[in-house]
Amino acid sequence: MRVLSRLAVIAFLLLAPTLGRAAPIEELVEERARLDYADSLPEAGHFDISVKDALEGEAVLLADFWMDVPSGRFLANAVLDTGEVQRIGGLALVSVPVPVPARRLMPDSIIKQDDLVMSALPVGRVGAYVVTDPSEVVGKQVRRHLPAGRPIQQQSIIRPLLIDRGERVDIHFSDGLLALVAPGRALDDAHEGQLVRIVNLISNKTVTGIATADGTVEIPR
Repeated sequence: MRVLSRLAVIAFLLLAPTLGRAAPIEELVEERARLDYADSLPEAGHFDISVKDALEGEAVLLADFWMDVPSGRFLANAVLDTGEVQRIGGLALVSVPVPVPARRLMPDSIIKQDDLVMSALPVGRVGAYVVTDPSEVVGKQVRRHLPAGRPIQQQSIIRPLLIDRGERVDIHFSDGLLALVAPGRALDDAHEGQLVRIVNLISNKTVTGIATADGTVEIPR
């Protein structure tokens, strides 16, 4: 450490005219942590820096920096305004804002804007299937019950169902000149634009059509 301190003093004396004033240690750590994260840093991510060691002076620069990105743990050699070098350690955790339910949401309910709040979560808790954009949640139907304050998984929400399995629906067919309507019963759930099987209650035959916005089924030509 004595050799390191002497080298740091020499570097400090040589660079002092260009170093400028001391900076908060959290800013210095974040600058180096961003370099370590590189392209893996989420666009909306922000750092929460905690340094466990009290500085014995004002930090001017970090001479060395080591970081374990998955855990956020770091070690650094901070050059102080006195020219001394101090070893420090701590955590540089990245959080991202994600929409979470403000209250428990039950299956089949339609999610509204006031059902959600934004919560900053450690990036390690935000998996590949977590929804991070609230616009992708509002208006969707809950497929599996959503606990309050928990990240929302993509597979837990769906586009709202227009047709429920077993529901009576109108079957529409048109070839441009002829338009027919027949009663049917849905064999599947379906959202708008989805293919759905229906039993024609007149012919007792099963046909496949497309669920439309008004809850009817259109048979393609």
